[in-house]
Amino acid sequence: MAWAGVKNGQLLTLAEAEFDVFITVDRNLSFQQNLSQFKIAVIVLQAPSNRLTDLKLLAPEVAAILATAVKGQAMVVSTSKQGR
Repeated sequence: MAWAGVKNGQLLTLAEAEFDVFITVDRNLSFQQNLSQFKIAVIVLQAPSNRLTDLKLLAPEVAAILATAVKGQAMVVSTSKQGR
């Protein structure tokens, strides 16, 4: 998977060929792309930073929603109750 430098639309096209869910920290992805045209679910992580220590706190919730993630839609997992 040599995906370095690939732009969002093309990245989602490549990802949907191999994965069911795309996990990202790009909060703008769902506004920049028409997700309904892709056959992949998107989970957007929102944490105080993109540091692994902050993102790891979201892992249990991500694991809990993986089975219910809907292709063509984005779900937000956040460290704050407001973002959920």
